[in-house]
Amino acid sequence: MDEIIRAVTGDGFVKISCISARGIVQRAREIHELAPTAAAALGRTLCAASMMGDMMKEKDASLTIRVNGGGPIGTVIAVSDSDGCVRGYVDEPSTDLPLRGDGKLDVGGAVGTNGMLTVSRDIGLKEPYVGSVELVSGEIAEDLAHYMVESEQIPAAVGLGVLVDTDTSIKAAGGYIVQLMPGAPEELISALEDNIFMMDQLTTILAEDGLDEVAAQVLKGMEPETLERVPVCYRCSCSRERVEAALESCGEAELKDMAAAGRTVEVTCQFCDRVYRFTPAELLEISAEKS
Repeated sequence: MDEIIRAVTGDGFVKISCISARGIVQRAREIHELAPTAAAALGRTLCAASMMGDMMKEKDASLTIRVNGGGPIGTVIAVSDSDGCVRGYVDEPSTDLPLRGDGKLDVGGAVGTNGMLTVSRDIGLKEPYVGSVELVSGEIAEDLAHYMVESEQIPAAVGLGVLVDTDTSIKAAGGYIVQLMPGAPEELISALEDNIFMMDQLTTILAEDGLDEVAAQVLKGMEPETLERVPVCYRCSCSRERVEAALESCGEAELKDMAAAGRTVEVTCQFCDRVYRFTPAELLEISAEKS
């Protein structure tokens, strides 16, 4: 089961969110027919969006992470609701690059570094809150940590990973976001940095030991206490009603023109690839409602 756990150190100076998201990333891979490098890029972004969405307090809020570094994958988009359930897509799902020298998938090469990471929070106000930073590495985790420090003034450490199996299925996926509270002593920060440097590879921990071990290794020696466990999933919010509303925005004249062509119109959701079909008669009904 995919889930997020939240924990805090005994002194209250460090809090962590960790996610295990193999099912989420596998679902995204299947929907979009992602090549391994594209699966890793979107998977890391989905994990980050899920954890950040889960941190939002507003019930009907949503959070969007958009990454475009000018690389061959194009734009990577992940959207989370306040339950931590996510959806996403990439412009070029077939993007796949040779492995890096260390044997890892070259997400940074696919994403590129000539661009921005943008986070948009919609909490139901007139305009969403939007923050952006220039990409540091294109590897997503480092870029997100840079965003949190620069745009939100929150000292943070971020780890994200996707392990693609030999058959291109997702063997493990997940991550963590560690945030320092005001007043955290320097020795605690140093100990945290040492823990992260010394911990096992993230996807290895997830595949072999499970999600709780991620928090245990990051917060080793800090008396971590688990506060909450939240199930998460890949969930798209599209519906026929929403697609009808989008068609209405085309205007009465354009709807009548589409109906006059005598062909069924197909609209495909970018996030889940569900296809909605509208006959000429249905287009005329929508046109009539518009008028």
